Amino acid sequence: MANRIIRNIPNTLTCLNLLSGCLACAAAFAGDYVQAFAFIVAGAAFDFFDGLAARALHVYSVIGKDLDSLADDVTFGVAPGAMVFMLLREMTVHAQPGGLEAWLPYVAFAIPVFSGLRLAKFNNDARQTTSFIGLPVPANALFWGALIAGQHAWLVSGNVSPLAVAALACLSAWLLVCELPMFSLKFKDLSWQANRLRFLFLAVCIPLLAVLGISGFAAIVVWYILLSLLTCKRKPATKPE
Repeated sequence: MANRIIRNIPNTLTCLNLLSGCLACAAAFAGDYVQAFAFIVAGAAFDFFDGLAARALHVYSVIGKDLDSLADDVTFGVAPGAMVFMLLREMTVHAQPGGLEAWLPYVAFAIPVFSGLRLAKFNNDARQTTSFIGLPVPANALFWGALIAGQHAWLVSGNVSPLAVAALACLSAWLLVCELPMFSLKFKDLSWQANRLRFLFLAVCIPLLAVLGISGFAAIVVWYILLSLLTCKRKPATKPE
C-alpha cells in the first residue's frame, strides 16, 4: 500500500498542475487576471515538484511523461492563451463586426498551439540535455500572466495598440519553437565557475521583482531571453536532466 502511494506522488502533483491550469483558464475567461496568474504560478510550482519527486523517489513512467506534457500545455499554453484572448477582446470591444480587429483575439490561440508543438519537440529532441532550444513554455506563460495581471489598466487604456499585442503573441509563439539555445536554471553545484550565468541572471531578477512587483516576472522572462541571446554559442543545446 505504501509503495503504491509513493509511486503515485509524482503523478498526483502533475494532476494538481493540470487542475491549476484548468482553474487559471476559468479565471481568465471570467476576466480575473490576477487569480489566473496565481494559478499559473501554482501550476509552475507543482510542475517543479513533480519532477523533483520522481527523481527523489526513483519513480518514472511513460504515463507520467505524457501526463506532464498534457498538464503543461493546459497550464502554460491554454491558460495564457485565454488571458491574451480576453485581453484582446477588451481592447477590440468597439471593433466593427467582420473587421480585422474583431478577429485579432483569436491570434491568442497560437500560444497553446505552439506550446503543444514546443512540448512535443522537447520530448523527442535528444539535443536538449543541459539547456533548452526555444523558450520553455512555463517562461512564456509567466511572461503573459505577469504582463496582463500587472499591467492590465495600461494595456486597456487605449495607449496600446491591439495589433502590437497580437504581434507580440505571434513572436512569443515563434520563440517557443525557434532554434535559439537558452540556458537552464538548474544548478548541479553552487560553484561560481560553473554557474556564473545563472548567478548573473538571479542577481538581476531580485531588483526587478522588488521594483516592478507582479510585472517583474514578465521583465525577468525578457531578461532571460536577452541573456540567452547574448551568451548563446550557436550550437545544439541539450535537455536538462
